[in-house]
Amino acid sequence: MPAVFVHGNPEIATIWDEIIPHLGRTDVITLSPPGFGAGVPKGFGATADEYRDWLVDELTSLREPIDLVGHDWGGLHVVRIAIDRPDLLRSWATDVAGGFDPQYAWHDLARAWQTPGVGEQAVAQVLSAPRDARVQRFESLGMSRATAVKIAAGFDESMGACILALYRSAIQPTLANWGTHLEAARARPGLVIIATEDNFVGGETMARRSAARCDATVAVLPGCGHWWMSQDPKRGAEALNQFWAGLE
Repeated sequence: MPAVFVHGNPEIATIWDEIIPHLGRTDVITLSPPGFGAGVPKGFGATADEYRDWLVDELTSLREPIDLVGHDWGGLHVVRIAIDRPDLLRSWATDVAGGFDPQYAWHDLARAWQTPGVGEQAVAQVLSAPRDARVQRFESLGMSRATAVKIAAGFDESMGACILALYRSAIQPTLANWGTHLEAARARPGLVIIATEDNFVGGETMARRSAARCDATVAVLPGCGHWWMSQDPKRGAEALNQFWAGLE
């Protein structure tokens, strides 16, 4: 019964490198969504629904129930799987549960990506920025330097195009509409991770409301930001390990 980890934007699978050694299990699989550390198949439009379908296909190929963990957009995909395909899971965990709350509003950078012209300029600015500037930006948001270097190197034109397509496919009320089905995620045990200094995902109140709607366990990581798995990997792993231990 593997633990499958799915990352988000603007990341590659190395975002999990620092937390995996603390998990105490050897059956860990990291999946890279198309454009985010993996090639983009011909005809793939990088919409939210296509990423959900991609993840369904990946999990189906494993042929056994899974402990599914998602971060950022990966966390949104995970909850959608918990809603739509609980038969593929033993459990699920996400750090973006607040995004399913009806009051959630996209953060400023997401709204920039969703705006034609503005989004293209934002991506071009990142692509033209010196590598060191990208690294410093990620470090300032909580990544370790080692992880920031790897993530900064992974940002390319393909990722930029997928970012724009993905966010534009999820302009509100898209997330709010997904959230109307959140109670269906009760079908499998869930964990809602709340990093208290994460300013992208709606805050603790929204996350707790979403957790209550799907009877999920809550793990709070005080002082951690959006990249808690790099900022404090041992504490993040402890939250996951404790959750999984309760499923035995």
